[in-house]
Amino acid sequence: MSEVRQKAALAKGAAAILNSLSTEQKNAALLLMADALVNEQQSIIAANEIDIKRGRENGTSESLLDRLTLNENRIAAISDGLREIVELPDPVGRILEQFDRPNGLRVEKISVPLGVIGMIYEARPNVTVDAAGLCLKTGNAVVLRGGSAALASNRRIVEVLKQALESSEMPSEALQLIEDADRASVDEMLKLNGLLDVVIPRGGASLIRNVVANATVPVIETGAGICHTYIDDSAVFAMASDIAFNAKVQRPSVCNSMETLLVHETFADQHLRAIADRFLAANVVLHGCPRTIALIPEAGEVTEQDYATEYNDYILNIRVVSGLDEALEHIRQYGTQHSECIVTENNEHAARFLQDVDAAAVYHNASTRFTDGFEFGFGAEIGISTQKLHARGPMGLPALTSTKYRIYGSGQVRG
Repeated sequence: MSEVRQKAALAKGAAAILNSLSTEQKNAALLLMADALVNEQQSIIAANEIDIKRGRENGTSESLLDRLTLNENRIAAISDGLREIVELPDPVGRILEQFDRPNGLRVEKISVPLGVIGMIYEARPNVTVDAAGLCLKTGNAVVLRGGSAALASNRRIVEVLKQALESSEMPSEALQLIEDADRASVDEMLKLNGLLDVVIPRGGASLIRNVVANATVPVIETGAGICHTYIDDSAVFAMASDIAFNAKVQRPSVCNSMETLLVHETFADQHLRAIADRFLAANVVLHGCPRTIALIPEAGEVTEQDYATEYNDYILNIRVVSGLDEALEHIRQYGTQHSECIVTENNEHAARFLQDVDAAAVYHNASTRFTDGFEFGFGAEIGISTQKLHARGPMGLPALTSTKYRIYGSGQVRG
């Protein structure tokens, strides 16, 4: 039996036990996991250094190395994320609806775990903990398959978490890590109907396309983030500059960072030079339309492919537009329904943008960087869904549940 099938079967067996645990038992296990991460932080950092060294030797970009890096502060934040999950209400077992039928049947609709979740993701070891915490809190077993770039980090993290679970009521078999780095292990997961109830991919566009195209197991699609900020003609310069800079520079390697800045022509004539200088000082490479280049000669010429690219790097497209209509058309053509922002003091323009833009998160006068489970108060997130069925946007605890009906009778039969 392959590693993938063996570990999925172990998770399947543990799922039945998870379903019977109380909220208190699940929370106690999560707190043990949170403590263990801090207590074992040096061994986790040592394992992470192996991944960082290998990444540098393989020419991995600094932005991707940043996503991979763990240190004491980041481990503390990851541990705190687990503690926040503990404080959140348990969505499992909630009565969502209840009603009586004329024949005397009483019907209840309740929330239940999905079962066994397969999580496929790339070089972000924090996702290992976030996914484990969210899945286990909601009574789901989880099979993790991280990217090869973070294998040493993920292996040590899961060892630490499973050791913590040994002291809890939660079966350690509920948490599994696939260590086979061959792509065939991903392909096998996608076909594990009967063992996996759902697969969630989290990573770049190519990973997500492969999962969606090849899975026979149901998929919750987390999408690539080609995110835009549109600065309207009425925008306050200081606010617009801060929002755009934060959306690109604060952490460019993540999916909610901005890839294209759209600027109203009137605002651009007055302020684009100052905004561009701020980006250039932060070593951001600028690609611009002809009107942008006329104002910012340092910008390279933008292409159609640039507009359709999720850089995850210090690269930014800038397009000067005639107004809101042109900005909306650009977002419709190139957006990935992730996160979009308008900076404006015109409430009518803001209302129209929020209504017309089809995205999981739409912002007025705030950075797209807030599309995040932690920032939304979810404790953490399993991913950001850009699809429309089951869940959309940052997926916290409720997104990892399904429903079932309980029907109470007194001898009724159907005629």
